[in-house]
Amino acid sequence: MVHQMRPSLNSDIFAFAVKWNFVGKGEKQLSLEVGDAVHIQEACEGKKNTSEPEDFIFPASFVHLKEVIIEKRGNEEVVISAEMPLVKEVTTTLREWGSIWKQLFVANKDERVKQVRKLMWELMEWRSQLLSGTLPSDEFKELKQKVTSKIDYGNKILELDQVVRDEDGNILEPERASVISLFRAHEDATTKINERIKEEQVQIENHSGISARIQSSPTHSLYVFVRNFVCRIGEDSELFMSLYDPNKQTIISENYLVRWGSKGFPKEIDMLNNLKVVFTDLGNKDLSREKIYLICQIVRVGRMDLKEMNNKKCTQGLRRPFGVAVMDITDIIKGKLECDEEKQFFIPFFPKTEQHKTNKKKTKQNFPFLKLNLHPGLWVTMKALVGDIVQIRKEYPHLVDRSTVVARKLGFPEIIMPGDVRNDIYLTLQGGDFDKYNKTTQKNVEVIMWVCDEEGKVIQNSICLGAGDKAVSEYRSVIYYQIKQPRWMETFKVAVPLEEMYRIHLRFMFRHRSSQESKDKSEKNFAMAFVRLMKDDGTVLQDGLHDLVVFKVRNRIFAGNNVSGSGGGLSVSSRDSFTISTLVCSTKLTQNVGLLGLLKWRTRPELLRENLEKLKIIDGEEVVKFLQDTLDALFNIMMEHSQTDDYDILVFDALIYIIGLIADRKFQHFNTVLEAYIKQHFSATLAYKYPILRTLKALEYIFKFIVRSRMLYSQLYEGKEQAEFEDSLKRLFESINNLMRTDYTTTLLLRVLTNTHLATTPKCTSLHFLAFIIDFLMESFLLFKDLIGKHVYPSDWMAMIMVQNRVFLRAINTYADTMNQMFLNNDDFEVQLWNNYFHLAVAFITQESLQLQHFSPTKRNKILAKYGDMRRLIGFAIRDIWYKLGSHKICFIPGMVGPILEMTLIPEEELRRATIPIFFDMITCEHAHSGNFQKFEDEIILKLDHEVEGGGGDERYMQLLETMPQVQHFVALVKGLLVRLLDYRTVMSDDSRNNRMSCTVNLLNFYKDINREEMYIRYLYKLRDLHLEGENYTEAAYTLLLHSRLLKFEFHGSQTQRQLKETLYDTIIDYFDKGKMWEEAITLCKELAEQYENEIFDYELLSKRLEKQAKFYENIMKILRPKPDYFAVGYYGQGYPPFLRNKVFIHRGKEYERREDFQNQLMSQFPSAVRLNTTTMPGDDIRNSPLQYIQCFTVQPVLEIPPRLKNKPVPDQIINFYKSNYVQRFHYSRPVRKGPVDPNNEFASMWIERTTFTTVYKLPGILRWFETTLSPLENAIETMESTNEKILTMINQYQADWSLPINPLSMLLNGIVDPAVMGGFAKYEKAFFTDEYTQEHSEDRDKLLRLKDLIAWQIPLLGGGISLHGKRVTDDLRPFHERMEECFKQLKKKVEKEYGVREDLPPESPISWNSTLPRSSGSVSIVEGGVVTVGDAEVKLRKSKKKKKRSSMIFITEERERMNTLDCKRVRMSSSGLREEKMARMSGCDGMV
Repeated sequence: MVHQMRPSLNSDIFAFAVKWNFVGKGEKQLSLEVGDAVHIQEACEGKKNTSEPEDFIFPASFVHLKEVIIEKRGNEEVVISAEMPLVKEVTTTLREWGSIWKQLFVANKDERVKQVRKLMWELMEWRSQLLSGTLPSDEFKELKQKVTSKIDYGNKILELDQVVRDEDGNILEPERASVISLFRAHEDATTKINERIKEEQVQIENHSGISARIQSSPTHSLYVFVRNFVCRIGEDSELFMSLYDPNKQTIISENYLVRWGSKGFPKEIDMLNNLKVVFTDLGNKDLSREKIYLICQIVRVGRMDLKEMNNKKCTQGLRRPFGVAVMDITDIIKGKLECDEEKQFFIPFFPKTEQHKTNKKKTKQNFPFLKLNLHPGLWVTMKALVGDIVQIRKEYPHLVDRSTVVARKLGFPEIIMPGDVRNDIYLTLQGGDFDKYNKTTQKNVEVIMWVCDEEGKVIQNSICLGAGDKAVSEYRSVIYYQIKQPRWMETFKVAVPLEEMYRIHLRFMFRHRSSQESKDKSEKNFAMAFVRLMKDDGTVLQDGLHDLVVFKVRNRIFAGNNVSGSGGGLSVSSRDSFTISTLVCSTKLTQNVGLLGLLKWRTRPELLRENLEKLKIIDGEEVVKFLQDTLDALFNIMMEHSQTDDYDILVFDALIYIIGLIADRKFQHFNTVLEAYIKQHFSATLAYKYPILRTLKALEYIFKFIVRSRMLYSQLYEGKEQAEFEDSLKRLFESINNLMRTDYTTTLLLRVLTNTHLATTPKCTSLHFLAFIIDFLMESFLLFKDLIGKHVYPSDWMAMIMVQNRVFLRAINTYADTMNQMFLNNDDFEVQLWNNYFHLAVAFITQESLQLQHFSPTKRNKILAKYGDMRRLIGFAIRDIWYKLGSHKICFIPGMVGPILEMTLIPEEELRRATIPIFFDMITCEHAHSGNFQKFEDEIILKLDHEVEGGGGDERYMQLLETMPQVQHFVALVKGLLVRLLDYRTVMSDDSRNNRMSCTVNLLNFYKDINREEMYIRYLYKLRDLHLEGENYTEAAYTLLLHSRLLKFEFHGSQTQRQLKETLYDTIIDYFDKGKMWEEAITLCKELAEQYENEIFDYELLSKRLEKQAKFYENIMKILRPKPDYFAVGYYGQGYPPFLRNKVFIHRGKEYERREDFQNQLMSQFPSAVRLNTTTMPGDDIRNSPLQYIQCFTVQPVLEIPPRLKNKPVPDQIINFYKSNYVQRFHYSRPVRKGPVDPNNEFASMWIERTTFTTVYKLPGILRWFETTLSPLENAIETMESTNEKILTMINQYQADWSLPINPLSMLLNGIVDPAVMGGFAKYEKAFFTDEYTQEHSEDRDKLLRLKDLIAWQIPLLGGGISLHGKRVTDDLRPFHERMEECFKQLKKKVEKEYGVREDLPPESPISWNSTLPRSSGSVSIVEGGVVTVGDAEVKLRKSKKKKKRSSMIFITEERERMNTLDCKRVRMSSSGLREEKMARMSGCDGMV
């Protein structure tokens, strides 16, 4: 089938949206994903024939044609979809949200995933409706509003940039809007989004949302719904519910009173299932209480005692304490515990017993329901609500309606709004002490209280026992049975009209109540007390405790219930006492005389000036409680004295004082109160006429008062006195202008004004003009830099931030042009000006809002499309200006090294290429000036460390540095540091403390090598801190020891260095003590003792030091120190960082740490690593694999005996320490099979392969592990030494014992001389004795000579062994021996020709060896003339007859010059023979033989 190609029109490019994924398989095919946009220039009509080659790009059915608009931008054509802008915005938004949604899913943020998914589904549905084009205009407008609102809300919760819109909901283009309008649009958008989020939170109302709202709101409430009261009492009861602080033992709120009937229902049956209360007016201080309880006090109303069965003879209606129910609601009221209106809580009931009835038997008699094992208590529903009563009625109408009882706080809320009039007096009966007088038992005292006027008449319905209950005229207290000192602690409210307050008092009558009705009727009031609520000065009764005078009643008028009696019949009782407490919560009644005088200033006008002056010394809390009344009084004073200025200053001082109070942080929540007062209650029409200038202290609110006053005055008098008002404002601004013209001569404004009056001579004018320009530029640069650093706008106001940056960019470039023209010449060069310019430019280019690499692709593309990459423009400008500075460049070295480095580290390729060469120019400049570039080098090392640790730098930066061949030393230095810093930065967030330590050591070693002591010490202490985190005290001590070695004890006039070194030694000694390294601690103690004894002569410190030193010696001999195990760990594969990759380390284990535990911990650090279960060296396939492999096995440390202990008697406790400390060489041995296996004797073919590791440093050290360092050549030398030693040892053994089997000697000799076995040194010749190796490793010349010498010495050893073998060989093995002799002859001829002839045995080898005895367990045994193995070393023992008096001693033989002796450990495989070989592996890997 022929394909007809249809080319597109010249001006049109067809744009398609991909509908299906397409995977391109052919060479010319293009892979597509859903959502991609493609541009098609030619299309092929018809269907593809399957027999034809696949030369098409993609199927046409996989894409969808869309209309496009082509815009030309310079030489480029940009294809834009012709869809409506809102649809394009939705599409872009969905793509961006989709990528974030995937990230949230991976991060397991389920709640956010569900929320975003819901938002995306809604947007996709609305997008379909927008594309349908079938919506009416009004529905389209409504849908558009919903879409934009949803996008803005989603962007906010996903922390994306805010989108600003115009009135129609379209995106506001910054190019088409002024800066002011753009700013206002951002403010409006922020307000709308925040309101939307609040609405969402109210709807969701999850636990975290409630808690957050509770913390941010100044007012809180608690909703309580009493579901049921379960308690079989048999009488009526009263339930008093309130909030209680158990720590302060105070009631927080009013009581909520529920009257419960004897039949188990509310007394008012209509209240069933409607017992709801809101405890309101709670503030943040209340929520900050440590504990808050909900308590319910139950008072029984009926008989004196429940066990009295004859109701007719018993006194009824007595209020008796019954019990209490308590629940801790701290978490509920603070929003920490989620609860809804359906969840019920059970509050258990605790019965109250009289003080003389405390045993369980009596309790059960009084409370019969306890016998039935019932569970009495209260069932309630609770919910924490946010806001005051008005707010919660609006937000929670289903919970709080007009029938819900409101229980207010005992005290004022934190915010008292204008119009919130309150006049409550809370009275608490604290307690009393009443004598029994002529009675045989204590009285059952009942307190009766009335509110009476000055004539003694009772004020009706003035007492409220609790919220939800009707007001009553009489209060009767609870009765305690036969208690001399009753403690009632009952709180109730007294509410009387304000105008009646001055004439009322509270009257208390005391009466004994009898349980028998006949006796009770005869009882009369035996005492009385009273208290007035108002003082003579007009203030109300002070809050707190009041001890009232108790009067004994002798007159029948008072003894009865007639409360209006007066006159005689009373006498003060000295044997009775009565205490109450009061709390006044009134916005009209004050307890301060000065404030009262101001509020009622008309009654005593002569004291007005004094009262105004006293206002400033009144407590602020008292003033803000009466804020509205105080402000009204002040403005009334102002209005009524408008004709004079007698009180103007005092009134305005008072206003400023009040506004200053509210501005204080303590009362800042009263700002809303002041705002409400200005808008709703302020009515002073003449306030604007008074001294405006005095209001500068509180300018904001004073101006609001002025403006509001003027508006009210204009409305009242139709714009009268407008000119005078404008004139007063003009004078105000003139005053402000004059204020700016003070003697503050450094201000830019004054300089501008001064320059308008400069001298007229051209020279003077020019100088002053230059000075003005310099000052202007300097202050502009500082201002710009300050604005860039302070983040003026919120981070999501990206459009506003980019507009600001664009303005800065234009200004900086304009200023740079001016500076190039005026201040670049030698005569006019201003170093500080140019320095400020460079620092501003770098601050601009490195600001967070321009770092495009941190943004999503969508955001990055938006910024590049609208604004371009501003970093490039400024970076290129910095480069160009730098090269124009000429000889002045030296002025900016090293000061500008850090800023330039910070700029070059920005990951933008072109910017880096343009600015990195500046470093070479700096080097050249400093070298030409001073002959070196030390300052530059020091500064860049210091700054590079700081910048890379902060996140700058990458591999690409190192590659670009290598393009500077002119300064190879500098490039190598920076590259070496950068590699280590990048490794360090990578592992700092790693859980592996070992990796962090390794990178820290790499860095400190680097700084040590390049002599940067300050940085070296800095990383020493970082390493010390890491060790202390892991309790590695020994390693921490060795780390600090490196710092101490940089200090000296010498006297240099200042004791600082000596004191620091002493302090360090003390710390190090403590660390060594904790790590049980007492040998090291003793060494430092001796050094300090030397200083104290012979340098500073401080014998007191010397004595203390010697005491500690003696303690360490004692610890060495008496305290058991477990030997740590050592583990070889290999990290193979390319998946590891460079400092671990394909390297082997020896790790020092902790005390009693098993290999399995160590290995599990190791694998937890690298969970994706594969564990190698073999101990052989892995091949190249594993080394080059992209995966991670770990090899771990136990190795044995090789004892290195200190020279001072040789040939001396040493206790076991001392020598045992050196077996696992101060070690650098480690062995690992494993059995291997060679040759045919004898089924009857498996040991006949068993060999031993031993691997030796040598670490770069001894262990322990500054790390718990070190890398192995044995090179292949060193490995070969060690193997040859060991082989020669083995030959000589076996010769000595066979000479001493002719009964030994010949097989081991045969195998050893044949393995060396027979070329077919290849056990000799032929492989060493191929590996090392070549011209290529000699040229590449010139430093190994001495080692090569040593290896050749060992090979030459092997010939006489082999000759002696073969000679001995010929004497011992049997007839059946004679052919084997003859062949071995023939091979030896050829080998000898070859070796002597190439390496020379050796006549005698090696001088470093012993002539003979004694037989080795096995070592006994426990302490060292005494063997006469014997040799005992200690670890891997051999020691001779002496005879001792003092074994019982002290621990065993051992004599240590001289250690050989080389460490051959340590390789002589015998491995006995059977009684018939021993086969041992130390195989050398010549694969070139570190540390494996």
